[in-house]
Amino acid sequence: MSLLKRLEAAQNQPEQAVKGAEKPKAVPLLRSDPYQNLKVKIHKKIIEEMSQEESRALIDKDADIKVLGDVVARIANAAMDEENVPVPRSERSRIIAEIVDEVLGYGPIDPLLKDDSISEVMVNSATQVYVERKGKLVLTDVRFRDEAHVMHIIEKIVAPIGRRIDESSPMVDARLPDGSRVNAIIPPLALKGPCLTIRKFAKNPLLVDDLIRFGTLNQEMAEFLQACVEGKLNIVVSGGTGSGKTTTLNILSSFIPEDERIVTIEDAAELQLRQEHVVTLETRPANVEGKGAIAMRDLVRNSLRMRPDRIVVGEVRSGEALDMLQAMNTGHDGSLTTGHANSPRDMLSRLETMVLMAGMDLPVRAIREQIASAVDLVLQQSRLQDGSRRVTHLTEVQGMEGDVITLQDIFVFEQTGRDGNGKIAGHFKPTGIRPKFLEKLAANGIQLPHETFWPK
Repeated sequence: MSLLKRLEAAQNQPEQAVKGAEKPKAVPLLRSDPYQNLKVKIHKKIIEEMSQEESRALIDKDADIKVLGDVVARIANAAMDEENVPVPRSERSRIIAEIVDEVLGYGPIDPLLKDDSISEVMVNSATQVYVERKGKLVLTDVRFRDEAHVMHIIEKIVAPIGRRIDESSPMVDARLPDGSRVNAIIPPLALKGPCLTIRKFAKNPLLVDDLIRFGTLNQEMAEFLQACVEGKLNIVVSGGTGSGKTTTLNILSSFIPEDERIVTIEDAAELQLRQEHVVTLETRPANVEGKGAIAMRDLVRNSLRMRPDRIVVGEVRSGEALDMLQAMNTGHDGSLTTGHANSPRDMLSRLETMVLMAGMDLPVRAIREQIASAVDLVLQQSRLQDGSRRVTHLTEVQGMEGDVITLQDIFVFEQTGRDGNGKIAGHFKPTGIRPKFLEKLAANGIQLPHETFWPK
């Protein structure tokens, strides 16, 4: 969307709320702003000046966002200088910052998105915005003008990537230009008004050393996981919401050798792979007529014809689990995926359920045999009560005993209590069991020292 169109959209947005007053139930303004009329005037002034040839030339060159911000700020300052009633310097700075955020950013939440200490932004309603900081939820003083203002920001996010949100399609998954994951849901499904959730991505992707520094895992576990990825084991990253599964999947994918072809499959592209030979696939929702949807399962099946060395599925939720397992069992070793579950055992049970969702009338034993032969390692990650994230289990899938899949923990996190600051204390420890897949690693030229598995 061009800057001029964004300006016009931002300038027209307050009028949308006024139009809503014609309906039986008007949407009230949630915060009185004495400078609202002045902001509307400034928007009009900016549009007038940006419509001139010189300014159009600047826009057409795709100028740096800072340059455009300076232009908008200059025009806004000039417009306020023409006012009969002087605007205090502190208010002037606030007004200019809000106008620049509205035009070039994402309105009131733009400062939150630029704050590196915030990992998630949650707009519950126009008057309630929470953030996650250091694993804890905090209520902010950020407010939108009204529900129409929240809708404007949501549409600004989803429109550039070809997604839509309206009463006929009131939910959407999207992403910001930096890859941050976005989910929006609006009335009639959201009773308090439009709801927006943004899972932020770090400007610089985290490295395995960062996870070690944060205490998510230790050096021995990191070296073990690197060997497992290089040795082409099939790994499932399991965990609850916000436990850091995608971050860990990014770290694991960084261990894939540069000379291998990687195909990634996601609902909304958010993986940040560093290799050059990567093909990124993304699902597509249905169009206005309800046609043209491309599901995750379609992409998994298609990826098998793309000569991948590795298939990385952002998250398995339903029938694509069957295609993923078949890919793992038919020569695509070293594939990676994530899933929601509270333990390694629960993750395998969920895989069974997801395979059944594919609509295939398979006996449970056949499904379990598929899982046992496909998955080599389950990495369980959890967000603890103090907000910290830990890899709590590295569990080998050993095979079948009767009708039961046998599991064996290789590394576990043992919680010992809390320290003086209220943080959860504990340590990672090997269980002393050597995994059976060491033979597979050795066949791929990967050797691990015996000391790796010795209890400490």
